[in-house]
Amino acid sequence: MEFLLGVLVMIVLLGNSIYAYGAINQLSWREISNINNEGPSIGIVVPNAYELNPLLHSSSFVPHNKFPYFDFAGRHFRIGELEKKKVIVVMSGEGMLNAGLATQLLLTLFNIEGVLHYGIAGNLNSRFQIGDVTIPKYWAHTGLWHWQRFGEDIGDFGTELGYLKFSNYNNYTKHSKSEENLLNKVWYQPERIFPVDGTPEVWQPVFWVPVDKTYFEIARKLKNVELSSCVNTTCLPRKPIVVRVKKGVTANIFVDNKAYRDHLNCKFDATPTDMESAAVALVCFQHKIPFIAIRALSDFAGGGSALSNEASIFLSLASQNAFHVLVKFISLL
Repeated sequence: MEFLLGVLVMIVLLGNSIYAYGAINQLSWREISNINNEGPSIGIVVPNAYELNPLLHSSSFVPHNKFPYFDFAGRHFRIGELEKKKVIVVMSGEGMLNAGLATQLLLTLFNIEGVLHYGIAGNLNSRFQIGDVTIPKYWAHTGLWHWQRFGEDIGDFGTELGYLKFSNYNNYTKHSKSEENLLNKVWYQPERIFPVDGTPEVWQPVFWVPVDKTYFEIARKLKNVELSSCVNTTCLPRKPIVVRVKKGVTANIFVDNKAYRDHLNCKFDATPTDMESAAVALVCFQHKIPFIAIRALSDFAGGGSALSNEASIFLSLASQNAFHVLVKFISLL
């Protein structure tokens, strides 16, 4: 909920700066209007520079010949074509607040018909390996918690999504006595969104946000895409694959802990975990804009060796694989 509050604040500030203070000059507004009058574009939201670089270095992306970019509110909107489709690309920055704000700005400024989100993710599912590209059907924000007080049986919070009980993860020896943990439990809570076609200030709860059905069906055709499997002389055990999965989860948490990794997979049947996708999904969902996320697995989210550093080794490969699948996907639209 905290990142949605930030989005709301930005909308207010954006409205004030555009109309009251003229932060966007008349010439820029004319150019934006011209871009929008050319017809709707596909929005592409990318978290970080290393995930954006494959797009910038690709011959598939052709900048607009008259208005190749627009800078506003700390964001650089790149305008052009990818696979001959009109696109507007924005790097959001890391985390849910940045991702939500960038997506809201994209939808506010430009005529967007759908949003594609791509990047890397941690792997919660032992059936898949680093380099695989996952496309979930649902995304959830799993960082909205009610932290229950110690000794409390029940409280004024939702319980339908379940909890994480810290004493389940006490590191017992064979002869130690079981003790309750003072941290007690955290209960997962749904987001509260305000649909654009709903009554103002009347919210609805949502936890699992679906991607667009048409986009998800198109993603079925990506399973035979050839992906990279080596970084210099370091190669993966098998060729990476593209796979549609049921669920992905997002929070402002870099998961690098096996116990929590296993909990998220067992509790939610989730495969990728990241810090942005659910934020983009929630903004698109409340605006009723088609959305899908493509996330390549770059690390084991704590499931590998304590001495391993797979994220730094395979980050570039995973970023390239995610972009490669994005290009193929957009060519099918």
